[in-house]
Formats: sequence, structure tokens, C-alpha cells
Amino acid sequence: MIIALIQARMGSSRLPGKVLKPLGGKPAIDQVLARVKQVQKIEKIIVVTSIDSANLPLISHVTAHGDSIFVGSENDVLDRFWQATRLTNADHIVRITADCPLIDASVIDLVIQTHLDNNFDYTSNIDPPTWPDGLDVEIMKRSVLEYAWCNAKNERDREHVTLFIRENADCYRLGNVSSSVNLSDYRWTLDQEEDYRFLSEIFSRLNGHNICTTEQVLDLLDQFPELLSINSTIERNEGSALKEEPNE
Repeated sequence: MIIALIQARMGSSRLPGKVLKPLGGKPAIDQVLARVKQVQKIEKIIVVTSIDSANLPLISHVTAHGDSIFVGSENDVLDRFWQATRLTNADHIVRITADCPLIDASVIDLVIQTHLDNNFDYTSNIDPPTWPDGLDVEIMKRSVLEYAWCNAKNERDREHVTLFIRENADCYRLGNVSSSVNLSDYRWTLDQEEDYRFLSEIFSRLNGHNICTTEQVLDLLDQFPELLSINSTIERNEGSALKEEPNE
């Protein structure tokens, strides 16, 4: 069984309430959910958030729309993921963050299939990053997540779900899925106000009620390259699993 855990919270210091900000006529979290639901190999999707009261609007929104949500530790995000996982029969866990409203089901499919075909312990498309920032996908075996939960001791490893796994690469079979063309200079993530303005333009121009593909976004940016200047001054964080705020 493969599940997807979508990491989300309201309390971003750089862009408060970002996961409920409207994009294409619906909250950003709904755009993420709609895209992940297109992945046939994923049997269950759970939004994972924290016990911070600021997340109550998110919890209410997700439950009102019939989607699953798990509420866990505020700062120990690794524990939050493991506690959500252990309530399921998952063999593999896909990690998506809610600041990726343009996440592409075909990219998720590619990472999952690569992971399964090669019997990797952990597979991503972020190390090294060759996809646009905002198409980040990670998948790991249940046993690997559990081992990290049991053995990661320092605060940094507990705050960032997969850091312990990636920094102990000699213990695992790690896989990475690279784009055929290096697209890592593109920034499609929702982290700052400039990102929100950029994404609002994308969704508006591509009819946000429809689920646009990576190719459609790239075609749009070829037609209107001036859109890239909206958030081009923001640097991408290396590796990308550290790009979100610690308890995102």
C-alpha cells in the first residue's frame, strides 16, 4: 500500500496562511490535493499538520471537504509523519509539501515507479534538484521511516522528515529521478509573497479550475518570460527538503 502524506500548516512566518490562499478559484491545499489524487498508485492521502491552534481553519477546511487529516507534534515533524503512518497499512510513504500547488501527478508517478522498480529504500527528485522548485517528491519504505523515527536524535533531524535518511546514505539504497532537461532554475513553490503573485498569474492564465501540466506551465513561461521576474530574486535552498520552515 502506498500513501501520500501532505505536510501543511498555517503558521508560516514568511507567508502566513499560505495553504488556504486562493489560487485558481480554490485554496492552495485543494490544488495540491486535486493533483495528488490523480496518482493511481496512491491509495490514501492524508494531510498532516500540527497541534498549533493556528491550524484550526486548515483542519476545518480539509475535514469539511471529506479529506483525511492527521494532527501531530508541532516541532517534531518526523514524529508527526510516523504517527500518521502507523495508523495505516502503508508499505511506502510519499511525502509532498502543501507549498507545491503545481505538483505534477506524472512526476509523482515517475518517482514512485522508479522507487518500486529498483527496490530503493528512499527515492526523490531533489538530490540533486533538476526539476522546478515546487515539484518536489519523496518516497520511502515504511521500515526506513520507522528507523529514522527511532534513531534520529538531534533537533534538526526531527524537524526535517527525511534529513536523517539522506545524511545516512551509506545505510540505504537511495534513488534520484532527474529531469531530462535541467529545470532547477524555475521557482514554482509557494513560500513568499512574490511566489504567490507569480502562481496567481500562472493559475489565472491557465484557467486554474483545470489541472495544468508541467509542459503547459513551461509553454506559458516561454510565451510570457516576463512572469519569471516576479519571484526570480529568491534563491532556491540546496537539496530542497530543507526549503520549508522547520515545522512546515
